[in-house]
Amino acid sequence: MLDAAVDAFAERGFGGTSTRDVAVRAGRSPAAVYVHYDSKEALLYAISLEGHMAALDCLKLAYASSEDPAARLHAMVFAFSDWHMENARLARVVQYELHALSKVHRADIVSLRRRFHRVMVGAVRDGIRAGQFQVDDVNGTARALLSLCIDLVRWFDPARGRNSRAIAQLNADLALRMVGDV
Repeated sequence: MLDAAVDAFAERGFGGTSTRDVAVRAGRSPAAVYVHYDSKEALLYAISLEGHMAALDCLKLAYASSEDPAARLHAMVFAFSDWHMENARLARVVQYELHALSKVHRADIVSLRRRFHRVMVGAVRDGIRAGQFQVDDVNGTARALLSLCIDLVRWFDPARGRNSRAIAQLNADLALRMVGDV
């Protein structure tokens, strides 16, 4: 059901997709969505929660991959970029359908997004403390680094034959330039 909803929401947007559309894609009866979820919004929340948790795990795993701040940041931006390209449909839904969540569900997701920011801020501060990074605006730089990765879902299309690993590598290299890796 979740995969069918991701595909439908990614193609038609949350507002342009009915629960019937999701059920048909899942090979179920039109009422099947309501057996598992109270509403279409609850289905979107489940997708958003799953997608954000997976992306956060990816970022935290990359953070833990090295003690060297430059290698750590490089790994984080590479992995986070790669995750967004490998999970482009899911990432597009969780990034661009936030407005459709209820106030309570949106608050949960925004709280998760703040955790992404804290992880990235920590990585930038680690580099500053080690004397490897020169950054005036830590919060703004962390946001820009995250955005570099997240924005891939807006334009990356694997069908166009672009090498996702090369794009992730480029983003990771750009990230080191952004922090003034010395």
